[in-house]
Amino acid sequence: MSPIRETRRLVRSSAEVNEQIRALWLRAGGTLSTEQRREYEALVTEWAEAMRREIVEAA
Repeated sequence: MSPIRETRRLVRSSAEVNEQIRALWLRAGGTLSTEQRREYEALVTEWAEAMRREIVEAA
């Protein structure tokens, strides 16, 4: 599969990403390990991008 198609397939809504962020915090019990912190940072970046995309689409 081409990188462009792979990227498109992985695009998630802000709600989906937010749900994953919440699940991560629940699994971690409120304290993130170094690996979980990296995952959290990636998820927050993805969430922000999804929010921007959704705002632009709504405008």
